[in-house]
Amino acid sequence: MKIHQPASFADASAIAAGASGITRYLAGGTDVLVQLRSDLVTPDDLIDVKKIEGVSDITKNQDGSWTIGVAVTGAEMTEHAELCQDWPGLVEAMDLIGSTQVQGRATLVGNLCNGSPAADSVPGQVAAGVSVTVIGPKGERTIKVEDMPTGPGRTVLEKGDIVTAVNVPARGDNAGDAYLRFIPRTEMDIAVVGCGVNLRLDGDTITEARVSLGAVAPTVLLVQEAADAIIGTTLGDEALDALAKAAEAACNPIDDKRGTIEFRVEVAGVLAKRAAKIAYARAKGEAV
Repeated sequence: MKIHQPASFADASAIAAGASGITRYLAGGTDVLVQLRSDLVTPDDLIDVKKIEGVSDITKNQDGSWTIGVAVTGAEMTEHAELCQDWPGLVEAMDLIGSTQVQGRATLVGNLCNGSPAADSVPGQVAAGVSVTVIGPKGERTIKVEDMPTGPGRTVLEKGDIVTAVNVPARGDNAGDAYLRFIPRTEMDIAVVGCGVNLRLDGDTITEARVSLGAVAPTVLLVQEAADAIIGTTLGDEALDALAKAAEAACNPIDDKRGTIEFRVEVAGVLAKRAAKIAYARAKGEAV
């Protein structure tokens, strides 16, 4: 196994594009190192990106948007007060991944590129409207997070592609987000269902919304019908019931040891209602 420590993303992309065997990137390592120790994957080329400038930076831009480096950990996000104030749902989704020790290594990009439908941070990213910047043999491009996964363990990234930054939109006024999941244990478990909600208010009325679901389909879902169910409402009981029905209708889950199809569908509706209530309260400036 060859270990590379490139000084730039362009160099990292060139190494990956020229590699002939299995290639993996190393930022946090909470997935790739486990795969190595379990003999699930032995890369021919392991590309460590931690020496690249800016990979550990959290930056608020002049327009209010955020740029998060690819090696920023969950713990660093949780400790960033201004990011937590702007995007609490995004941060709390990342904060649910693993133990305290894992939080010191796990990254948004690793969780996304692993391609798991049950990844906790991905519904939070989708609800927030996050995109990633990618460089590769075809040049640089921006990809919406909801367009990244193509199936379990698979993404749209091609040979030589590497994510260089996470782009989080400006929060703006009268807006809030939230992420909730159901797991069998109290912590350190894989989501049976996850739900992210992001919305904006004009007075008490919802004018914008995004609703995402995880672990209920081969990829994380952006559910426009669920968002449409609450836009134009003050999130009363009728709107919440419509939201739950839309969330349930979008599900295409599997039966496994963590939950049945019927259970996952029901929980998706329940979590959508609860997450929407939290996001709505946050948009009104209430502490939740």
